[in-house]
Amino acid sequence: MKKLYAFVLTLALSFIFTTSTALAQTGAGTGQGTGMGVGGAEIGQPIADFTLSDTSGKKHSLMSLKGKNGTVLIFVSTQCPVSNAYNERMEKLAQDYKARGVSVVGINANSTESADDIKAHAAQNNLTFMILKDKGNKVADQLGATNTPEVFFLDANNKLVYRGRIDNSRSGKTISANDLRDAIDATLDGKPVANSFVRAFGCSIKRS
Repeated sequence: MKKLYAFVLTLALSFIFTTSTALAQTGAGTGQGTGMGVGGAEIGQPIADFTLSDTSGKKHSLMSLKGKNGTVLIFVSTQCPVSNAYNERMEKLAQDYKARGVSVVGINANSTESADDIKAHAAQNNLTFMILKDKGNKVADQLGATNTPEVFFLDANNKLVYRGRIDNSRSGKTISANDLRDAIDATLDGKPVANSFVRAFGCSIKRS
């Protein structure tokens, strides 16, 4: 009986080790890779149109807001300190790429933050890009978003070409990897995105 138990235990440990090694090699355990297997939208696939309301209750579809050359969807929060640390960078991103035909659209899927909260927060932080309220976190579920901030960059044909973090620095003082900007620039230049998935960090989306 003891020999059988030892044999089963050895098989179990071997399976765990093999699985962990495979995850590390594909990037699923480190945040690098293609984004496959993390749930929701997959790199290379088109994103289905959706409709959400802005802070005034007016409805907007993805198709009506998409940029001529691409669209950046950013899941944001009014309360998350990490998301708030990116406020200036998100606004600058929107301004920098507006003239290049790329639209930036914020999405708030937190059940704990109302449309009025979002509107007041945008005004206080001088956020001029459109921010939509994702009631019932339907779009967050559709895309597989988990954090604030987390971005999904779509090309001119609404195909997902990058998902994950904006850059590698919470504070903005030690940025050494501009993942989102690199993805946008590569796409605008007609080149493939080198790193199409880099795991996002921040606060978890407070789903309803």
